[in-house]
Amino acid sequence: MAELDTSQKGGKHKGKGGKRAKKMSTRVDLTPMVDLGFLLVTFFMLTTTFSKPSTMEIKWPPKDDKTEKKESPAVKQSTSFNVILDSNSVYYYSGMFSKDLKVEDIKEAEYAEGIRNVLFTEKKRRNNDIFVFIKALDAATYGRVVDMLDEINICEINKGNVFLVEPTDGEKALLKQRNK
Repeated sequence: MAELDTSQKGGKHKGKGGKRAKKMSTRVDLTPMVDLGFLLVTFFMLTTTFSKPSTMEIKWPPKDDKTEKKESPAVKQSTSFNVILDSNSVYYYSGMFSKDLKVEDIKEAEYAEGIRNVLFTEKKRRNNDIFVFIKALDAATYGRVVDMLDEINICEINKGNVFLVEPTDGEKALLKQRNK
């Protein structure tokens, strides 16, 4: 609170017996402001909602256990899209792997912008009916798989249509031929 100092400390006399008016000093007490500041900080700390991490649902291939025998969804050749991750590259092709697949059918894209444009194009071409199979080679890092999952999330592909699977030996052989 503000106070006025009215103490009678030596006032100078003016001329003959005239008294000079007393000076009153003001002093502001900031203690209540500090209390208010702490109350506001406490209020905002308690009422803030922190961001919660979100997870992405991934369908894993069924195990060979008899306890977990679920039917895999039927995937058409026309709706499947394969992404093969390497340490520095992303390879992709449409359809399922077959013996008819040629080295020229496997294309390469850049991480982020390149594969994102390909995914958007494929999603639009197939009227949102797309199944994405992510296949990571031994040289691919965990970060690359997460990057790919992020790109799929950005492209708003149905999370139930994303699968993490092992690349086949035929795909590995085709990639070796391609990189020669």
